[in-house]
Amino acid sequence: MSQWCTIESDPGVFTSLIQNFGVQNAQLTELYSLDDASLQSIIDSYGKVHGLVFLFKWQQEQQQQQHKTQQQEQLEVNDTTYAEEHVPQDLFFAKQVIHNACATQALLSILFNSRHSHSIEGSNGNQHDNDNDYDDDDTSFMLNLGPTLLEFKSFTESFPPDLKGEAIGASDEIRNVHNSFARKEAFLMDDSSQRVATKDDEVFHFVAYVPHANGTVYELDGLQSGPIAVGSFDCNPNHHQQQQPNQPINDLSWLTVARRAIQKRIERYQTSEIKFNLMALTQDRQSFLQSQIRAMLEAGLSENDQAIEELKVQVLQEEELRKQWTDENERRRHNYLPFCMELIRELAKSGLLQSYTKRAREKNRTAK
Repeated sequence: MSQWCTIESDPGVFTSLIQNFGVQNAQLTELYSLDDASLQSIIDSYGKVHGLVFLFKWQQEQQQQQHKTQQQEQLEVNDTTYAEEHVPQDLFFAKQVIHNACATQALLSILFNSRHSHSIEGSNGNQHDNDNDYDDDDTSFMLNLGPTLLEFKSFTESFPPDLKGEAIGASDEIRNVHNSFARKEAFLMDDSSQRVATKDDEVFHFVAYVPHANGTVYELDGLQSGPIAVGSFDCNPNHHQQQQPNQPINDLSWLTVARRAIQKRIERYQTSEIKFNLMALTQDRQSFLQSQIRAMLEAGLSENDQAIEELKVQVLQEEELRKQWTDENERRRHNYLPFCMELIRELAKSGLLQSYTKRAREKNRTAK
């Protein structure tokens, strides 16, 4: 199989990635704190949280010990069990068989396990529903997977986890989108010259946390043999009513369960370790804000109402953020080598290259 590149853990990169897959009404946003106020703020700001993507430094010995600990805890703790044979049939889990694919695989784990619209846009722009699980009530919180991922999910639905992983690696559409964020290499190198990471290298890994309608939060790590049930939660926000198929899951409830699992993982590292990153895959914020504006207008508020004006300002701020993400992604893809080579030539012509080089070396020695 063709090589997969490493990609930067960044909400702008990941949002562009899923949009290029064809996903609609979804984006990524970073979480800087896991306290109750921060979790509630994410829900209030984005409307729906479909899952979490957690980046951490991979330590093989520690992961093996973690696996043993989880198996021991299965007999001792009700909310931490290793789920293999009793996994729900509708829970998508794929083994990671492709090097460097963990970021995309974590995103796909959330997307395929989310409450999503089962419709595909036809060539005339009309939407054709291919699943009758959802009724006609409000489903604005749902994301739309788009044709590519819907077809992939349907095709691999009956596959075991290892074949699902193989299918991800064999998908030209998924690999090409992933590799669209490859950094431009200064020189072409054949596959045999690519260095394999050693035990002294820092290797990072992505895992996903998703809620399930059965009231369980799962950790989905393609390097494990199966999904890990990290705890149970109250999935019904209206305790006196039966959970409906199109009803949003109680996000704060499941996020607090996922928080406990993430904190346990962080505690296994030394206190000096700070290289972690956590992102939430949420409803598209622009879509969420627009739906709030429509609801206020339908309730009888005027266009000039202060609450509506404040929401419009937030929509504009979100548009500016998307433009910033676009610019940053273009810079990530840009090949700066020709510029650097031309700059060196001009410095050499002007006689400044040697003095600048000497100054840079002195600065580097001072920094050390």
